[in-house]
Amino acid sequence: MVTITSEANKYINDLLSKNNKQGYGIRIYLSGMGCSGPQFGMSFQEGKKEGDLEQKTDGFSVFYDQETRELLDECTVDFIETPYGSGLIVNNPNASSCNTCGGGCH
Repeated sequence: MVTITSEANKYINDLLSKNNKQGYGIRIYLSGMGCSGPQFGMSFQEGKKEGDLEQKTDGFSVFYDQETRELLDECTVDFIETPYGSGLIVNNPNASSCNTCGGGCH
């Protein structure tokens, strides 16, 4: 199960409202594998589709498939603000912070 922080929850609810997506949820999907583990993407989704798992939160649902669920185990969706921008991030405590694609750890 994935955890949605209160900041991420507020951001997602605001985003759904601003985009006239009331009643929609978000889909979290596997977008690839990187050096430090799985990379995730997110999109709006209207309702549960066949084969989806649904996790209800405050104001919306989160949808994902079984493979993504296993990779999301213990992950947290958070909202971050940096000097370069803001948005949602999936923090994975099981991912290695070490760059193993050439160059090794620094």
